[in-house]
Amino acid sequence: MLEILESMLTGEALWALGQVIMIDLVLAGDNAVVIGLAASGLPKEQRNKAILVGILAATVLRIAFASVTTQLLQILGLILVGGILLLWVSWKMWRELRDGHQQEGVEAVTGEDINADGTIGAPVCRKTFRQAAWQIIVADVSMSLDNVLAVAGAAREHPAVLVIGLVLSIALMGLAASFIARLLQNHRWIAYVGLAIILYVALDMIYRGILELYPAVT
Repeated sequence: MLEILESMLTGEALWALGQVIMIDLVLAGDNAVVIGLAASGLPKEQRNKAILVGILAATVLRIAFASVTTQLLQILGLILVGGILLLWVSWKMWRELRDGHQQEGVEAVTGEDINADGTIGAPVCRKTFRQAAWQIIVADVSMSLDNVLAVAGAAREHPAVLVIGLVLSIALMGLAASFIARLLQNHRWIAYVGLAIILYVALDMIYRGILELYPAVT
């Protein structure tokens, strides 16, 4: 136990831990907003049920992906693939932040009428519960994998940081999704800092993946 604590007090480990915390914060909030957007066209009683199902599914998927991702990243070439996937995640997050189409999702998750238009989420019912649930599950699979890959990429050779990051990710998604969504809505700079860190992790994974593959192809 003492050795684990000492290994976490190094500058490199603390930097990795800082990255992991920001990644967890931003991606948990982003996942919650995506769930809210998918559910925002439903009536209130169905919307709350869909959001609950989505958050529970995201929590379970994070646990499932965490149990296999660290092993998968040992396979030659998958660090490069993971880095490219995170690069796409960075681009998608940048477009969402730039276009500002997240407010309906935040309203649906938090239950607050943020834009004071008299409605929470979408003003009319535009989809069935089954359609919303399917959209949420697809988004959960993608974003849970993104989160675990980002945490694993940032933690690198620090298994204790990796474990802390994955536990924090699950806790934020399962217990604090609405709070995180509201926080990111009110303080957009946090989302931009998190986006920059995810981009850094993506480029670092791509660089390490290329170095890993280079000896194998020469």
